[in-house]
Amino acid sequence: MTTIANYLGELAQLFSVMEIEDASGQKMSTDEGAKAALDLIGSTKRGHAKTMVVGNGGSAAIASHLQNDLCKAVKMQALVFTEQSLLTALANDDGYQTAYETLIKLWAEPNDLLIAISSSGQSENILRSARAAREANCRIITMSGFASDNPLRRLGEINFYVPSRSYGHVELVHAALGQYLTDALMMKAT
Repeated sequence: MTTIANYLGELAQLFSVMEIEDASGQKMSTDEGAKAALDLIGSTKRGHAKTMVVGNGGSAAIASHLQNDLCKAVKMQALVFTEQSLLTALANDDGYQTAYETLIKLWAEPNDLLIAISSSGQSENILRSARAAREANCRIITMSGFASDNPLRRLGEINFYVPSRSYGHVELVHAALGQYLTDALMMKAT
């Protein structure tokens, strides 16, 4: 087992090598990518559109935390689709692969924002939700990790990719990124 100092050093390294690209695959610096994400979330709020956040497992927890901060601190409409009885009904009746997609189709309107979070970038239900959001003319931010050719990282206007195969590391970088975005938006509003 590594020491805590080494573990934190590995995390710090991941922040410095995180890759950010726009929809065309154009690379962006960390500051450029963060600014683009802040601008996108800010324009969603100013346009009175909503932000939908999806993820599975640890990524669902990150999605819920992000939604909490967007609503409470940033004062914008944001929702997650993790209400147990609804999610399990959809998964039971139609399959988990389509559960988020079904809800995106129900709730999404043009100019809404989807933030899609998946450590692997390969979760079928997250990929389907991003495609459904695109069909509804929503804006999309993705957060992924693991393989550099994961399909989620090609579906957003802004795509944050963490080059690690460690769930813990990828999730912590995604969580910190979400916290940065909401903190920056909150400070901008005051």
